[in-house]
Amino acid sequence: MASTSTHQTAHVYRMKTAEHMCPFGLKTVDLLKRKGFDVDDHTLTSRDEVDAFKARENVDTTPQAYIGDKRIGGYEELREYLGMSVPNAKGTTYRPVIAIFVTALLIGLAISWAAQGTLFSARMPEHAVATAMVLLGLQKLQDVESFSSMFLNYDLLAQRYVPYSYVYPYAETLAGLLMLAGTLIWLAAPLALFVGTIGAVSVFKAVYIDKRELKCACVGGNSNVPLGFVSLTENLVMIAMGLWMPLRMLT
Repeated sequence: MASTSTHQTAHVYRMKTAEHMCPFGLKTVDLLKRKGFDVDDHTLTSRDEVDAFKARENVDTTPQAYIGDKRIGGYEELREYLGMSVPNAKGTTYRPVIAIFVTALLIGLAISWAAQGTLFSARMPEHAVATAMVLLGLQKLQDVESFSSMFLNYDLLAQRYVPYSYVYPYAETLAGLLMLAGTLIWLAAPLALFVGTIGAVSVFKAVYIDKRELKCACVGGNSNVPLGFVSLTENLVMIAMGLWMPLRMLT
């Protein structure tokens, strides 16, 4: 890990043309300033300037950061040089699911406050879970084709009847919306119970019996969320909602 000092000067060469403002160049300059460097910001304002710089420095990309006489490299190399974590777009992460669940909880609290004047009403958990179902369905609906391709890797019903992989996002979203509205529970509850049960069995078999390492399609077909406990929990919660909502309507 390199030490940082306000007495050190860093030089950054980055693209800033009329057609393109390099976001990683901006991040590089900002990071160096936050770490206490005096930044000499060199903007390359034309394609000719960019190509000439690359040829002169024998590099393939910009931005390029220099500290003293040493070339550090681009944004990710700079983060590594400073001892910081380096983002990995291909690495598995639970962040998308956590973001959806936390947002759903906050929406549930907001609905509870607006409707009942209290954050923790009896229906707050229902609102939060139903909202999570809608948000998860929305992620899938952004690219149903990609979702279906990933879903087919592990869902038992979809493997036997491929069209189900296209229906699933609509069924999950519809069930969540109806539960959120508290209407047509006779339709919403069986939908949630059906897709939740099939999903739970499929995930359990793939992960805990077959020991397969797969990505979960729960937040869409382009995610890097690993298939596992979180995916199983999503389906178990849908099963719980499918059982609970009719019982609540009867009591």
